[in-house]
Amino acid sequence: MGGLSIWHWLIVGILVLLLFGKGRFSDMMGDVAKGIKSFKKGMTEDDVPPAATPKHIEGQRAPDVTPVTTPTNEHDKL
Repeated sequence: MGGLSIWHWLIVGILVLLLFGKGRFSDMMGDVAKGIKSFKKGMTEDDVPPAATPKHIEGQRAPDVTPVTTPTNEHDKL
């Protein structure tokens, strides 16, 4: 009464094959595998210590900053 017979499982299997198909199912599994690989790659990239990235590039200088004075009253404009 409450159990599923072989015919029920056969119909469920046919419906699953019709909905997903052989190509669709393998494509989905390939996408899942790519997602897992990219997740693992992202996790390993996060583990790189911050000291490995250079903070100062050799040979580059900071631009020279010279203050420019602007006149503030009529006497300075002459």
